[in-house]
Amino acid sequence: MVSSDQLRDLLSGAGAVVRESVRLSELTTLRVGGPATLAECDSTEALIATVRALDAAEIPLLLIAGGSNLLIDDAGFDGVVVRVANTAVELGADSVTAEAGANWDAVVAATVAAGLGGLECLSGIPGSAGATPVQNVGAYGVEVAALLRRVRLLDRRTGEVRWVQPAELGFGYRTSVLKHSDDAVVLAVEFALDPSGESAPLRYGELAKVLGAAEGETRPAAQVRTEVLRLRAGKGMVLDPADNDTWSAGSFFTNPVVPEDRLPQVLAAIAEHVGADVRVPTYPAPDGTKLSAGWLIERAGFAKGFPGAEAAARLSTKHTLALTNRGSARAADIVALARTVRAGVEERFGVSLEPEPVTVGVTL
Repeated sequence: MVSSDQLRDLLSGAGAVVRESVRLSELTTLRVGGPATLAECDSTEALIATVRALDAAEIPLLLIAGGSNLLIDDAGFDGVVVRVANTAVELGADSVTAEAGANWDAVVAATVAAGLGGLECLSGIPGSAGATPVQNVGAYGVEVAALLRRVRLLDRRTGEVRWVQPAELGFGYRTSVLKHSDDAVVLAVEFALDPSGESAPLRYGELAKVLGAAEGETRPAAQVRTEVLRLRAGKGMVLDPADNDTWSAGSFFTNPVVPEDRLPQVLAAIAEHVGADVRVPTYPAPDGTKLSAGWLIERAGFAKGFPGAEAAARLSTKHTLALTNRGSARAADIVALARTVRAGVEERFGVSLEPEPVTVGVTL
């Protein structure tokens, strides 16, 4: 690993605060991950200067902000972890601009309090504002890509800083070109919002029902935020230090999209193992039909709380799609559980689940 003295010399004048032997479990919501040298950047200028200096010296770096979508090896990271801690938020008449390190739910809360609608369905999602376009974060029928106005990026290949339009980011279901490349660092994001204070059109049946709305209708953003937070908390999807069901990376697997030519085979396997008269939740998707990963996991025999109370890593007791740390889990325990669940679903239904978190030093 790079020593803190070497790093301080390299980053002299960059504005980063350097610490050595930081446990990465302290910086991730799964609370796993070994030691690393940390350079914390509490301004955009420090973040740019630090990344440029490390790249010029060819020192491997790992960016961490909220740490809500990371699974890091127990051995830690042999390089420098750059902590993205720039947190400024600026509200406009019909927009919000947030620096990459801003707490995402705090950004959503600020927009709702200001009477701006659009982001309320994304309430309660842990992590940072800068991570949202990387994953094309979505929940309750709303995706970041639908509201994003522009993203400020540092191009690590050229050192250039510029604002880019959503069309350049190749958004798909829980993905973007930013997710599959280390060439750019998100510095800030800007979203277009509704100054009327009305929510985005309600597209998620469960949410519309509790709001007494038909799908496609709107409701005041503050009312929608309240119900979203309530629903998420009931599934263990709102961070709570006292609740091990929230010691997770959220939904660990993405909902699989099955090509139309394979769908009959998958549905036949479901009918064989679950029952011919069972109603399978399906949703239209651009490349086929989307199935519910949580539904498949449970029907493959993995109940909430699997594999049992004594396990260090378990499925959430509230939601089968979350893999959780019960207090003493290591990365190896999370990996073993993920492999077991994925293999079981594939063996039973012929569907391969794709992990959503970014993995560092581990292979699923």
